[in-house]
Amino acid sequence: MDWNSHMANTAYLNKVVDARVLALAEKGFAPEEFIRLRLGVVIMKDELEYKREVKWMEEVDISFALAGLAPDGSRFKVQNEVRRINGELAARITSTGGFMDLDARKLVAPPAAVLAAYLSLPRTEDYADLPSSMKVRT
Repeated sequence: MDWNSHMANTAYLNKVVDARVLALAEKGFAPEEFIRLRLGVVIMKDELEYKREVKWMEEVDISFALAGLAPDGSRFKVQNEVRRINGELAARITSTGGFMDLDARKLVAPPAAVLAAYLSLPRTEDYADLPSSMKVRT
């Protein structure tokens, strides 16, 4: 909570990460599976838009949608909407990221099953294809 007894800005990020982890776990990709695959999720940019306050102990509902994806899955944009129980939009968080090989410490395209899990997410109205993170060797 912040000094005004509202949900603090960092708490929004923590809550949406929890929602993302739970959603991917429901699709067969719990954190342990990412570790087994030696695959990490790397967020390079977060954008937070605040619309309404969320007060201390107020329940919220968090959606998880795909806002963009590279054809090879190496780069993605996801969006979470935090809604108050009455349906009012409290915040929208849009994050751009990619997948990292945890051993090589470089961005990679995800395995087909991980890509399929992302492709199965609902899409935002402004969904757009993204360029690949993979460098083309010449």
